[in-house]
Amino acid sequence: MEILESINWAILAPVVIIQLILMAVAIIDLVKIEKANGPKWVWALVILFINLLGPIIYFIFGRRS
Repeated sequence: MEILESINWAILAPVVIIQLILMAVAIIDLVKIEKANGPKWVWALVILFINLLGPIIYFIFGRRS
């Protein structure tokens, strides 16, 4: 439990909040769009399992313009 006490939550909390917001927006966008660059299920896995960078990668490469 000493590890949890030593974490500086003031620095970590905004990063976690930003990640959750990006993840939610990316998943909502993925569900709403008609087609993506590649299978939607693969993009869902990328968004969910590649922390912080997954949603960014989806918005850069996954959406069709």
